[in-house]
Amino acid sequence: MADPTRILIIQGHPDPAGGHYGHALAHAYAEGAEAGGHTVERVAVAELDFPLVRSQQDFTETEPPAAIAGAQAAVERAQHIVLIYPLWLGTMPALLKGFLEQVFRPGFAFSYEKKGFPNGRLTGRSARVVVTMGMPAFAYRWWFGAHSLRSLERNILKFCGIGPVRDSLVGSVDSAAAHREKWLARMRGLGRAAR
Repeated sequence: MADPTRILIIQGHPDPAGGHYGHALAHAYAEGAEAGGHTVERVAVAELDFPLVRSQQDFTETEPPAAIAGAQAAVERAQHIVLIYPLWLGTMPALLKGFLEQVFRPGFAFSYEKKGFPNGRLTGRSARVVVTMGMPAFAYRWWFGAHSLRSLERNILKFCGIGPVRDSLVGSVDSAAAHREKWLARMRGLGRAAR
């Protein structure tokens, strides 16, 4: 058996009340991971209090707020990061984007080396991005080009050295219970395998 993996699940749904399908997917992933002998840590973005980054100075020179410093420490401990969020207006919710801008700051997630080329500082970590949506997943991937997912993977995660990055697009979330149960089982399996 492979060594246990330290997994961080970032719940990106901005509703602090919870109870959404993405929360059930996160729970199923964690359940599978723990059954597989892995350790699981969670960060719920909706429960954190942090300001938005409003300037380059905020991004590069200010100290991260306590909630963000805690999230950065969780990222540092993780070997595998699972990011779960709903697709809103073709992209991630604004609160999640604000969280990522706070967490993946220069000096922590990346630095600039010779001639201004970035150096990712979060190497040795893999990621899975789980996106829920009302439309069929194939429509988002093929008709809309999954542009926001590609941007997250390339311009944030891989830019910071995280890889490989895999994705699970969970479409038609308001469909039949059997479809939803199938995805919950799939998440348990991915959690057990730490993928």
